[in-house]
Amino acid sequence: MTEQNVGRRDFMRQAAVVGATGASVGIIAAAEEQGSVGTDARPKALDLSGIPNFCGHEHWGSILALGTVDEGFRADVLAGALPTRRVTVWDLVLDPYGWGWLNAGGSDPNGAVNAAGKKDFFAWWEEDPAAAFAAVKPLLERHRLTGVFRCTARGIQALHGVDITTFEQDAWAEADRRVAVVYGDIHAWHPQAMARAGFDGLVRAVHPEFYSRDDDESGAAKEKAYLRTVMRIDPLLELWKDKSPRRDQLADMAGVEPADAKSWREFIGRILDRAHDGGAVGIKQLQAYQRPLDFQHRADGELKFRGSLTPDEERAFQDWVIHECCKQAHDRHWPHQVHVGTNNLAQSSPLPLEALAKRYPNMPLVLLHCWPFLAESGHLAKQLPSVYLDSCWQAVLSPAFYGNAMRMWLGYVPMHKIMCAHDATSVEMAAGSALFVRGTLAGEIAAAGGGRDAAQALLHDNAARLYGGKR
Repeated sequence: MTEQNVGRRDFMRQAAVVGATGASVGIIAAAEEQGSVGTDARPKALDLSGIPNFCGHEHWGSILALGTVDEGFRADVLAGALPTRRVTVWDLVLDPYGWGWLNAGGSDPNGAVNAAGKKDFFAWWEEDPAAAFAAVKPLLERHRLTGVFRCTARGIQALHGVDITTFEQDAWAEADRRVAVVYGDIHAWHPQAMARAGFDGLVRAVHPEFYSRDDDESGAAKEKAYLRTVMRIDPLLELWKDKSPRRDQLADMAGVEPADAKSWREFIGRILDRAHDGGAVGIKQLQAYQRPLDFQHRADGELKFRGSLTPDEERAFQDWVIHECCKQAHDRHWPHQVHVGTNNLAQSSPLPLEALAKRYPNMPLVLLHCWPFLAESGHLAKQLPSVYLDSCWQAVLSPAFYGNAMRMWLGYVPMHKIMCAHDATSVEMAAGSALFVRGTLAGEIAAAGGGRDAAQALLHDNAARLYGGKR
């Protein structure tokens, strides 16, 4: 397909007949082509074309070309953030996931950069693309079958019409040219790409500062037209230190200096009010990266709110802040997204979250990712009315993970409880992930005896209902 003729309907028809993992690819494609049951006696895969996808949890803009500030990626701190330099195809491929997992797997791109006497790979690519490509190509080829590369490559092909899986430099150079053109106006590109990929809703997790700071006034206005947000509450859990410039800045923004239980409640309330006024539709936390999700309810008098806290005192402070945020989310009927699994596996099981779900029943609790705790997450969603599942990031980790989750959940969890976002750092990665998701879903729903109504619920309606639909 060329860049010009990949439309939304073509995109979704392509996805409807392509399975997520090795054996199912041939089975589903053959069944679609022949109009019959595949060799494993599975029902014919559904045609999911025309069903939109609501992206309830994304990180579009978390790429190096947009840069960082002290609090994190600029796109999550400054509304309407614009690239600080030319966006390259490598920004999409060597994103935080791609670069991080290359390093984790023993393929260090920085080693190749340093060996060449260069300080920055992206500048090297601009200066001498042949040498930069030759240095990194063998490292990246080791990871060509991983989910993150496959999702990003498929998204680039779907949205830009270039196949980088050939690992030919000319293809990468052409993809680079096309990426740079559209990212010259990132907040025009995002809604255009969403339309072509069949996305009609977008929720991104941002920092509290996002609602009071912008990078570009025009960019912020354009971004607000297509973006909804959830506010990250995890930064609040670090504001107990004697000297905290971030606490001081947020206190100025809120007009309250948090120092004790009463002022902290008011501080959190005003921060959430500011977020609401800025378009927030919920909250999000990722404490599972550092600690168990066992948040004990703490009385005001049993903790210190500032100073030199011991580890136990810090834990108590974090518990108190989480509960206060949950209480206020409960009062606002706001969803609360919680990172589950994928990291810190010994301590990131979702099972301790049962207590939060029962204590704050008006707060929809959305379990993100869930791998490898698929059964535990499914149990909570089946047994507790306010718990939901979002498979986001599963296809990016490995398309097989998403297939495993759907085979388990579709036979166990009510279908109004499951959502399918992508947790991607770019719209291209999300588009590629969506192709895997649609291909898998087309087969798994049919195998479970469901129809297009089930796909409509999982891909779109459940998230649209939870986060308020399109703007």
